Amino acid sequence: MAKTIFNSTEKSNFILNMTEDQYGKLASLGLIAACFTTSLFTIVPILSDKASYSISTIGLAVSGVLCMILAMIALIKKYVSRRIILPVAAFGAMLLWSVVSLIFSYDYNVGFYGFPQRGEGILALIFYFCFFITAASIKRKKAVSTFFTAITAVGLLNSLWALIQIFTGELDFPVYAWLSTINIDTVAPSGLAQSPIFLAMLLSLSMTAAAADAVLTDNKATRIFDIICLCLYSFVLIFTHCIMGIFGLVFGVVTVFAAAVKGKTPKVRMLSVLAIVLSALTAFVIGINFKPDKNGKFGLYDGYILWSADSWQRIDASGNFNSNHVDIDSPLDVYSHLNNKTIDIIKEYPLTGTGPEQLVYPQLYTTGGHPDDAPVTDIIPSNQGTFDKVYNEYLYTAATRGIPSAIALLTLIISVLFIIRRKLKDNADSHTFITGMLVICGAIIFLIGCSNITFSPVFWACAGAACAELSEVSETKKRK
Repeated sequence: MAKTIFNSTEKSNFILNMTEDQYGKLASLGLIAACFTTSLFTIVPILSDKASYSISTIGLAVSGVLCMILAMIALIKKYVSRRIILPVAAFGAMLLWSVVSLIFSYDYNVGFYGFPQRGEGILALIFYFCFFITAASIKRKKAVSTFFTAITAVGLLNSLWALIQIFTGELDFPVYAWLSTINIDTVAPSGLAQSPIFLAMLLSLSMTAAAADAVLTDNKATRIFDIICLCLYSFVLIFTHCIMGIFGLVFGVVTVFAAAVKGKTPKVRMLSVLAIVLSALTAFVIGINFKPDKNGKFGLYDGYILWSADSWQRIDASGNFNSNHVDIDSPLDVYSHLNNKTIDIIKEYPLTGTGPEQLVYPQLYTTGGHPDDAPVTDIIPSNQGTFDKVYNEYLYTAATRGIPSAIALLTLIISVLFIIRRKLKDNADSHTFITGMLVICGAIIFLIGCSNITFSPVFWACAGAACAELSEVSETKKRK
C-alpha cells in the first residue's frame, strides 16, 4: 500500500510515493528550464525599449523556483548521496557566509536581489544551489542525456540569434551592435546572454557538450546535429571579439581529442575538429573583409565590451574607464588592472567583502551633482574608472562575499573535480566524461570570467550532474 501522511489520499502524497524514474523526468524538465528561461526572457528587453534587463532575472526566478521544489523533494526522498556531502556542505557554507556578508553590506536590497539588471544577489545563489542539488539527485542516465541536449540547444538558440545580430545589427542592445560610441564601429553580438563575453562563456559550455557528444555518440543523426552546432558556435565565438571566445574554440578542440582518446572511438570522428577550425577561419575571413573596425582591423575588444558597453552604458553599474590608468585597447592590461584593484579591495574587506554584487560601492568618490539620496544607478556612472565586475570569479567572490566564501567556492569546485576523477576510474562512461569536461571548462572560465545569470545556472547544473550516481536500469526494472 502507498504511503500517506495523516490518513490523507494517496494522490495528495505524490512526493512520498514518487519513484526515482518519475523524479528523473521532472528533474530533467527543471534542468531544461535552467538552460533556457533566462535566455528566453531576455528576448523581451531586446525587442522592447520600455523593458529593462531586470526581466531576464524573472527567467532565472522561474527555473530557480521550479528547481527549488525539486531540490526539496530530493532531500525529502533522500536522493542526495552521502558521497557528495563535501560539495553540498561547501555550497551551503558559501551561502551561509554570503548571508553574513549581506549583514555587513552597503545595500541590503542589492545584496539579496542583486544589482538592478544583474540579479546575482543571494537569491540567485540559492537558485544555483537548487540547480546543483536537483542535478546531483538524478539517477537516470536518460535524464542527464536530455540535459546535455538542452545545453547544446541553448547554445544553438543563442548562436542563431547572434547571427542575426552579426549580419543586420538588429535585435541587440545598440552598444553591442555598433560599438560606435567608442569609435570602433563593428559588431559584437550578445545573443540572448546580455553581453558578448557572457555569450562566449555560454557557448564554451555548449561547444564542450557538442564536441564530446559528436565523438562519443553512435547515433549518426545526433552526430550530424552536433557538428552543425559546432560550426555555428565557432563562427559566432570569433565575432564576440573577446579572449573568452578564443578560449571556447581551444577548449572545444581539446575536448574532441580527449573524447577520442577516452572513448577509443574511430579516428575519423576526430574530424569534428575541422568543423570548429574551418568555421572559425571562415568567420575571421568574413570579419576582416566585411566587418572590420574603423581601423580596418578585426581584433579583441574585451575592455570596451565589459567596461564601456556592458557596465557603463547598458546598466549604469560603473563609471567609464579612465584612459590615464588603463590601456583599454589591451585586454591583458584591462584584466590585470581589474584584478589588481580587486585585490586591494579584498585587503580592505577580507572577511565579509563589500557585500553581494556591491564591488563598485567602495570605489565611489562623487555624487556627480546628484543628491545623496538619488538612485545609485544615477550616481555610479559619474565615477570614472570604477567597475562592478572583475573577470575572475574567485577574486570576485572574495571581494564581494569575503575570503571564507571564496575558500568555500574553491572547496566546492575541487571536491566536484575529485568526484569526477573517482567516477572516471570506476566507470569511464560517456556521461561521466562529458560532465567532467563541462565542469573543467566552467572552472577555467571562472578564472577569466565572472558569474552571470545566463551561464551560471547551466554550469552549476553541470557540477551537480557530475556528482549524480547514475544507473542505466530504471527503478521499475530493478523490482522486476
